[in-house]
Amino acid sequence: MIRLETILTPGRSLVNAPGGSKKRVLEQVAQLVARDRPELDAQTLFESLVAREKLGSTGFGNGIAIPHCRLPGCDAPLSAVLHLETAVDYDAIDGAPVDLLFVLLVPEAATDAHLELLRQIASMLDRSEVRERLRQAPSNEALYQVVVDAQNGN
Repeated sequence: MIRLETILTPGRSLVNAPGGSKKRVLEQVAQLVARDRPELDAQTLFESLVAREKLGSTGFGNGIAIPHCRLPGCDAPLSAVLHLETAVDYDAIDGAPVDLLFVLLVPEAATDAHLELLRQIASMLDRSEVRERLRQAPSNEALYQVVVDAQNGN
């Protein structure tokens, strides 16, 4: 089983990310990932995330969104996590604005393992104490560490 901490890095963990709009936030996600993984094209990634959102918002409630998509050129799953300095309207199911984004990008030939990753992310973010710790993380490193600790049952 793939574990979240193996596909997330401190370099793809971002606190105080500027909000603005859903579209602006997805642009930032694409740039964050492309900076860390230059072989992936930021524009393609942005367009893939936007296309996925058109199928239905990935805003899951409780101020959380889990944007995800299949990505050409992506050879293994990868993840990013952002805490926005100001929440944005995200068309979430509960109507609440979103300030925590957990991104999952998977290869085009996605498998059950990728659905399992989505399930892991959703169940971790279902825990109010984990959401609270993510929102209070003072640095990118600390944000990453919250995810690692939560994965290890802490």
